[in-house]
Amino acid sequence: MTHRIVIVGGGAGGLELATRLGKTLSKRGIASVMLVDANLTHIWKPLLHEVAAGSLNSSEDELNYVAQAKWNHFEFQLGRMSGLDRTQKKIQLAATYDEAGLELVPAREVAYDSLVISVGSTTNDFGTQGAAQHCLFLDTRKQAERFHQQLLNHYLRAHAGQTDKVEQISVAIVGAGATGVELAAELHNAAHELAAYGLDRIKPENMHITLIEAGPRVLPALPERIGGPVHKTLEKLGVNVMTNAAVSEVTADSLITVDGKVINASLKVWAAGIRAPGFLKDIDGLETNRINQLQVLPTLQTTRDENIFAFGDCAACPQPGTDRNVPPRAQAAHQQASLLAKSLKLRIEGKVLPEYKYTDYGSLISLSRFSAVGNLMGNLTGSVMLEGWLARMFYVSLYRMHQMALYGPFRTAMLMLGSKIGRGTEPRLKLH
Repeated sequence: MTHRIVIVGGGAGGLELATRLGKTLSKRGIASVMLVDANLTHIWKPLLHEVAAGSLNSSEDELNYVAQAKWNHFEFQLGRMSGLDRTQKKIQLAATYDEAGLELVPAREVAYDSLVISVGSTTNDFGTQGAAQHCLFLDTRKQAERFHQQLLNHYLRAHAGQTDKVEQISVAIVGAGATGVELAAELHNAAHELAAYGLDRIKPENMHITLIEAGPRVLPALPERIGGPVHKTLEKLGVNVMTNAAVSEVTADSLITVDGKVINASLKVWAAGIRAPGFLKDIDGLETNRINQLQVLPTLQTTRDENIFAFGDCAACPQPGTDRNVPPRAQAAHQQASLLAKSLKLRIEGKVLPEYKYTDYGSLISLSRFSAVGNLMGNLTGSVMLEGWLARMFYVSLYRMHQMALYGPFRTAMLMLGSKIGRGTEPRLKLH
């Protein structure tokens, strides 16, 4: 019987893995490969801040799972994982409903021989009072589009107004990690673009952006030599950066810090911290940590079941020689997907599986069209600091590398050409 590989989660890592296994194992009849996801389309998660600001039209950059499956010889199933039966080697998928509440796809079970869980992460509000009710999150395309629509609604209401009063909009972003920093810069750019298109009742200087960080500096997970220049650039753009300011409560129109400061905001985004989806917590006896991540061995197999692998943000993978886990970053998921593409073939052949060792190739942060900053790390060059145009080009290349893994070089080149041609016929910002 053909070995059944089921991959749950079509994020960057899961989709890259399904694509590679489809072309190497499924096409040759060595294994059947199935990808399961709760959505029909994929968009690269590091781009969601651009979707939120309107800099990126998600409908043009999304990838359809059904089409990708056909092109790359794997099967796609629409569904959200809701349970696991390790004894029977089956996963349960919850029913899927359409917008009218009618059942679109029934609940069902899917059998596996090797299960790979790559369901990513969601934002962790740490149980902060009012955060879930009053803040927007940027975990999915729908959430990013919701933020963009609310932002645009503020401008449209102001544009239709008949009074002479000065219109303003205030945005508060909790968390000065990569998402929060990049969103702040994109929103500053959006304010200028909206005014340029005639929605100028709210002047660019009247979009008040506050970036709130509980720690002592922005980009706490990255080296200070990156965080320092980013902080200065944000302040030059007019972003109010608050450090050492933990949020204790969120209300309908403000945020309150632990030391009693009140930050008024009509739009509030929570971009601080991550956790794995709640359904993973101790699922059928698998070991998880305090943020619901599955504990895995260096082979990326879960600690209590060799038939189940996990990688990406939903997995707690130890870094040898340290007391830390592999950081939840896109480059780690890409590296792990590449390893698993080899490991699953070796597993079918009954061979020893290789262990994953994280390699840090550096970090790049985009500040919209204004700047970019980061460092590249390599065996020959060591750590090289980049800023400005060159850093921006390297940042863009990360997305092109992701496209290359999914589409191949020719189709990626066609996408790049189509994007270049389309710039002359489309607005620089999504206006609907």
